[in-house]
This record gives sequence, C-alpha cells and structure tokens, in this order.
Amino acid sequence: MSRIFAYTRVSTIDQDTTNQLLEIQSAGYTIERHRYIEERISGSVEAFKRPSFLQLTQKLELGDTLVVTKLDRLGRDSINVQQTVQWFTEHGIRLIVLQLGNLDLTSSSGALMIKVLSAVADFERQLIIERVQSGLARAKANNVRLGRPPKTSQSDQQEIVSKLAQGVTVSQLARDYGISRASIIKIRDTVNN
Repeated sequence: MSRIFAYTRVSTIDQDTTNQLLEIQSAGYTIERHRYIEERISGSVEAFKRPSFLQLTQKLELGDTLVVTKLDRLGRDSINVQQTVQWFTEHGIRLIVLQLGNLDLTSSSGALMIKVLSAVADFERQLIIERVQSGLARAKANNVRLGRPPKTSQSDQQEIVSKLAQGVTVSQLARDYGISRASIIKIRDTVNN
C-alpha cells in the first residue's frame, strides 16, 4: 500500500504553512501527521540542500506519493526542479502538484509539463536580459550616467585635488569628505589624467 506524504515550504520564519496543508487536505489527501513535512527556508536553496526535504526523501519508498501545492515549493530554479523531479522518477515515487491540476510530474504528461514550463521560464529570462540590455544601450546613447551617483560633486573633486597638491593626506581628506581612501585616490587619478 502506497503512503502519501505532504511537503510544505515557506521562505521566512514569520510565514505559516497552514494554508498549504489545508489546500492539500481539501484536494482530498489525508496526510498522517508524521508524513507531513514543513520547512521554513528560501526556495532559492536547492531541494536536496534543505534539511527537512532531505530527511523526507530518506523516508520515501517505491510507490509512495508526495503532494505539494505549487511547483515553486520544490524550487525557483527550473534546472533544480527538473533534477528533483528526475530523482522522484528514478525512485518510483509519484510527485503531485495541486497547482497543475493534481498532475503527477513523474508521469509522461508531467515530464512534458516540466519541459514546457522550463522552456517558458528560459524564454522569460531571455526577454528580461534583452530588455535590460536595450535599456542600458538607450541610456548610454542618451548619455545617462549609470550606477550609483557620486558622493562628491565636481567642485568637491576639484577641492580634493587642490588639497592633495597642498599636502593634505589622503586619509585626512577621506575623513573630511566622509568617503573612503580609495575614493580619494580614484578622484586624484581621474582628475590628473
């Protein structure tokens, strides 16, 4: 007889997994308390590097089922999610995602869904990269200064160079202007070139 486990995850200590468990129960799954695993850890941490998830995988056996509410409970990175699904497939453990209509990701249709979702995620990442690069090119063409604004004005920089020429130390100027020694040296080198 196959056993049913539930895995719920939230990213921070002050969040609660109760809603995820209620969603699993209302989908018709009865989970015994010792088969309900909850974890408070970022989704950016790979699944098999999460302590509770790792302990869960050591309890699972061939024919068991793991239920999660959403795909992002497994991870945010499509490669990591694919690797996690592959592990479940290789070990003969069903992996049900409620968000995807109770789809078993270890089935052939589940594998197709993972590939489609991964392709969409990769496509979105490429679109974001293209938009950022386009925006940077437009900003450069319009002579927009990129990065953090300087902590010193042009007149401050001229004063710093003048004071350095008068023998004031780099350390003293750094204290006077509230910036690092490296910034003073950079101003000196930039203005003198």
